[in-house]
Amino acid sequence: MKNEYNICKNCVMDTTDTNITFNTEGVCDHCNSFHHDLKPTWHTDEHGRQELEKIIATIKQHGKKHDFDCIMGMSGGADSSYMLHLVVKEFGLRPLVFHVDGGWNSQIAVDNINVMINKLGLDLYTEVINWEEMKDFQLAYFKSGLPNIDVPQDHAFVATLYNFAAKYNIKYILNGGNYSTECVRNPLNWLYYGTDMSQINYIRKHFSTIPWKTYPFSSVLRHKFYLRYIKGVQVVKALNYRPYIKADAMEFLRQEYGWQPYPQKHFESRFTRFYEGYWLPKRFGYDTRKVQYSSLILTGQMTREEALEKLSRPALSDDEVRQEFEYIATKLGISTDELQSYLDMPLKSHRDYPNQEWLFNLGANTMKWLGIEKAIKR
Repeated sequence: MKNEYNICKNCVMDTTDTNITFNTEGVCDHCNSFHHDLKPTWHTDEHGRQELEKIIATIKQHGKKHDFDCIMGMSGGADSSYMLHLVVKEFGLRPLVFHVDGGWNSQIAVDNINVMINKLGLDLYTEVINWEEMKDFQLAYFKSGLPNIDVPQDHAFVATLYNFAAKYNIKYILNGGNYSTECVRNPLNWLYYGTDMSQINYIRKHFSTIPWKTYPFSSVLRHKFYLRYIKGVQVVKALNYRPYIKADAMEFLRQEYGWQPYPQKHFESRFTRFYEGYWLPKRFGYDTRKVQYSSLILTGQMTREEALEKLSRPALSDDEVRQEFEYIATKLGISTDELQSYLDMPLKSHRDYPNQEWLFNLGANTMKWLGIEKAIKR
């Protein structure tokens, strides 16, 4: 029997997240988890500043014998761009700026990366993913019927960064991930883990048409355990140690660097724009803006009324959808009829295929228990 629709009285998460629960006041478990698990231990004050200073000093000490202090992934989005500014101008670090080109960069992303690199006088290392393999990987996910068809891009970004750090003995990876705009995580049913090699290998075996000989892979055990605890590769999310107001950061970047804002988080990738702005809500009813806006509501950067008003309109207009639908099909080398057939096929869940969800849940709960991770997927 279909559950009755309900929406949180504090944020905008609702029963399209089928595992959501509400307390007697009608407040969802995402909000309760934020207030009970994350907020009490999230320090953006003097305590956070001192912690961050110690981390930066350690990174500098390690970097004395190397050409770079750290490696930093750069997408051209607001979080990574502002993070890069802080890393250079305020922390005084020497990062190797790393970009993974999966074939879907928007022109704004390219321009934003260039203005940041040029004005900060940095080197940019770009790893280009083999397009034929990326295309086949993405088509395999379309054919699987799963919700998270952005796994090929997400996996390439993670694996390439870790592989590079391990190969060149770089101990610190900085990224723009942060609680301020991401304290509510996408539910597992919406966006399942992109590094579940059990599921990826199954999709590869049953839906690919060519060998993926050069595609970068990394299992969760390798980069979350082996590289982290055996090889000492650490991920630092510096924005978690200081106040971070996204709208202020975007305006600063615009004035200081000529950086251009995006209409929505993750829209720096043309594919992700189509996927999150149209495919996911149209095919599955999952609107990732609810997660993004709920994070901003909980951190005081958006009102619930503003979020509801934005959600009353689709992320992409009808004209934009028509243009993007044709663009995506053409870029993938298929007809719009074939792409439409994937849109219309029966829905699948990550639980319909072999997976390691138990392993991810074990790791996430262990990290939460140890206090390493405070906002976990569920």
